[in-house]
Amino acid sequence: MSGAIVLQGNIIASRAAQPACKRGGPGLTPAPRQGNEAGMAAPRVWVVHDGKIGMANQVIGLAEALGLSFSEKRLVIRAPWRHLTPALWLQPLRALDAAGDRLAPPWPEILIACGRLATAPALAVKRASGGRVFWIQVQDPRFARREVDLMIVPAHDPARGENVFRTLGAVHRVTPALLAEGARRFAPLLAGLPRPLVTVLLGGDNRVYRLTRARFAAFADQLAALARAGYGIAVTPSRRTGAENVQLLRERLAGLPAFIWEGNGDNPYFGLLGLADAVLATADSVSMVSEAAATGKPVHVVDLDGGSDKFARFHEAMRAAGVTRRFTGAIESWRYAPPDDTARAAAEIRRRLALRVAEVA
Repeated sequence: MSGAIVLQGNIIASRAAQPACKRGGPGLTPAPRQGNEAGMAAPRVWVVHDGKIGMANQVIGLAEALGLSFSEKRLVIRAPWRHLTPALWLQPLRALDAAGDRLAPPWPEILIACGRLATAPALAVKRASGGRVFWIQVQDPRFARREVDLMIVPAHDPARGENVFRTLGAVHRVTPALLAEGARRFAPLLAGLPRPLVTVLLGGDNRVYRLTRARFAAFADQLAALARAGYGIAVTPSRRTGAENVQLLRERLAGLPAFIWEGNGDNPYFGLLGLADAVLATADSVSMVSEAAATGKPVHVVDLDGGSDKFARFHEAMRAAGVTRRFTGAIESWRYAPPDDTARAAAEIRRRLALRVAEVA
C-alpha cells in the first residue's frame, strides 16, 4: 500500500514521506503535520488557486478545517492559456508561468483547487499521478466534472450529482479562534472609534455587478449618517472597489469617527470582523457575505447595480435562513446560528476518503 491514504479515527495519514510545509498566505500559520498512532506521516496536501484572495481563502479554509498541513500553490497562467476555456488547454502544466508556483512530483495525495484557471492544471496532476490524487474542486469547474472526486458547491449553483456536496454559501477560513485573535491583535488600531462598531466589506465590479458612482455616493452618505449618529465605521476596500470610490469615501467620512484601511501593513480583515458589532457587505461577493455570516453578528447586504439569477438565489437563501438582511440605511439587531459550511464540507471529505480507503483495502 505504498503511497496509499490511511485513516485512523479522525486522522488522515499516508505512508509517503512529506516535505516541509509552505506558508499558506498572509497571516497564516499552517496546522502542524499530524500522524497516526503508528507514526505515519500525514498525507501530502496541495491547495491550488489563481492568486485571488477569495479563491485562496476557500481552499486554505478547507485544508485548515481538515487539520492537515499543506503546501499552497499560487498559479500564474501564461497566454494564450489564460484566455481559453480549460477544455482547450493542451499540456496544462506548461501553461504555468515561472512567476507562480510549479506543479511537479512528488504528487500530493489530496489536491484542493478553486477557480476556473486551476481546473485544467488540477486535472493534469490527477492524470499524471495515475489517478491516485483525490481531487477536491471548490465551485463548479464546468469542466472534467466526472474526473473530480468531490465538488464543494454552494446551493445556488445548479451543479448536482453523486460527487457534489452542497453548501449554503462559500467555504472560508473564518473561525471563532481566528476572529478572537484578529480582534486582540487589531484592537489598538480601532481603539479611537465609538461603539457600536460597523465593519464595512467593500467589493466592486465583477461579471454581473457594477459599483456605479451614483450608487456608491449614496452608500457613502449612508455611512456618514451612521457615523454622525454615533456609530464607529471601519472599512476594508478590495482592489475592485477602485481608487476613485475610495477617495470619495474618504471625503464623505472626513472628520467623522471612521477608519479606512489603506492597504499598508498587515491586512486587518479578520480583526475588523472580530471587533464588529454589525457587518455591511456589498452584494457582489458570495465569499465576503459568507465570511461575515460566520461571525454570528448582524450582516446587512448592500445592493449594487446589476446582478444575476445565481446571485439572487444565494442572497434569497441567506435571507430565508435568517442570516442576512438588506441594508436600507439603518443597523438592525438579530440573532442566528452561523452557517457551518466549512466544517460540514471537511467532514464530507473525510467520509469520502474513508470510503476510498475501504474500496482499496
